[in-house]
Amino acid sequence: MSGEISSFNKTSSIIPGEQSVAYVTAPNEEVAKKLAHGIVSNKLAACVNIIPKITSVYEWEGKINEDSEVLMMIKTRTCKVNNLTEYVKANHPYTVCEVISLPIQNGNDAYLKWINDVVPIN
Repeated sequence: MSGEISSFNKTSSIIPGEQSVAYVTAPNEEVAKKLAHGIVSNKLAACVNIIPKITSVYEWEGKINEDSEVLMMIKTRTCKVNNLTEYVKANHPYTVCEVISLPIQNGNDAYLKWINDVVPIN
């Protein structure tokens, strides 16, 4: 079995790090859904998962705050992260919105290919 996996990975056309997962927090599901629809319809990502009811503890203007938020998990091409960031900044209600990303090193090749198919390079 391990030989099959090894040979499968050698024939993969997916380049590690070509896709990324970006994380964005939003104040509520309504804002997250509006952002998600704009992100996907503008081809900035293939998929946005909206995870409700997270708690964020953070420092802002010298005070420790605790708020309920919504987490958006966004799958895109790494080359689109800057465009995604600019879109979120322009459409997000927070003064300083969270947009962070991590490259995807491996995963289901068919899913990663789908991201590439949905999100154009240009």
